[in-house]
Amino acid sequence: MNYFELGKKDLQQVSKINQVLGRKQKLLIHACCAPCSTFPIEYLQQYFHITLYYTNSNIYPESEYQIRLNELVQYVEKLQGEGVEIDLVIPVYDNKEYTIWLSPRKNMREGQEACFACYKRRLEDTFRYAVEHHYEYVSTVMSISRQKNSRVLNELGDELSKVYPTVKFLHADFKKKGGQDRRDELSKDMYKQKYCGCVYSYMEYLQREENKKQEHV
Repeated sequence: MNYFELGKKDLQQVSKINQVLGRKQKLLIHACCAPCSTFPIEYLQQYFHITLYYTNSNIYPESEYQIRLNELVQYVEKLQGEGVEIDLVIPVYDNKEYTIWLSPRKNMREGQEACFACYKRRLEDTFRYAVEHHYEYVSTVMSISRQKNSRVLNELGDELSKVYPTVKFLHADFKKKGGQDRRDELSKDMYKQKYCGCVYSYMEYLQREENKKQEHV
């Protein structure tokens, strides 16, 4: 399945409905960090009134969560100052509960089932908020990343849209057709994290750094 092309078809339908409504529809899009949000916002702002949803209790430690959030807040404020229709919602951060939930999957390789479960949990959080607050569309910026499985993200979106039928899922593969290069250009002065987020990816990151040090001893 070509999710970039499917996303284009979704946006054609969005444009038609916008014309009938006489306004942009509301999109709630999960945002993992500022750099990954740059190109998706630029690409989608002509179609939607965008709200970023920073549901990322997976991120450990809390100081790292806050660094990423601060970068995103600054970027949103910059865009708002430029006249972009965009908002940011920040739900409660609870890494302790999240890590307990994730712990049965701690021995799974990064990029596989543990990560897919994490995708689903954050995407479902986004769907729930969208339903409660009457958004028309839901999506996630994560398909911009080389490390994120776009097929799984879109399949999860389709699965959850059946559970929450009052909100539509916007398909996307933001990394395609130069999207990743544009993200890199837009985010060149932003903070770039060294690992995905959870405590297990953080421990793997620390081990990689230690291995690098040992190589130079």
